Amino acid sequence: MSDKVEQLTKFIQEKCLWQFLSRTWDREEAISGVIKMIETLQTGGQPVIETPIDKCHYADAKVLLTDINKAFSWFGELKADQLGEVLHGAEARLKQITITGSLNGELNHQLY
Repeated sequence: MSDKVEQLTKFIQEKCLWQFLSRTWDREEAISGVIKMIETLQTGGQPVIETPIDKCHYADAKVLLTDINKAFSWFGELKADQLGEVLHGAEARLKQITITGSLNGELNHQLY
């Protein structure tokens, strides 16, 4: 599964700007929110859309999910537990790359 996690991570990094928001909490919220929506949509669940940010995550997830399914034939074949493993692995990897591994000192600046 680690190869699929890396493929998905690379794909998201190449396609999506929401992972590069200006603050740590923004990045965490965007990454987690979009990944959660993708998982819900891919498994046929009904996404909970109560706030403007939920709408944003839903819109981003819907477009990204279409692109992912076009790019990776294996994605649609994953069982629910495998899907969760790949998505949460990609989520963790994106956070590691864009937050904990980032050299951007402004991410955690108290006045920013």
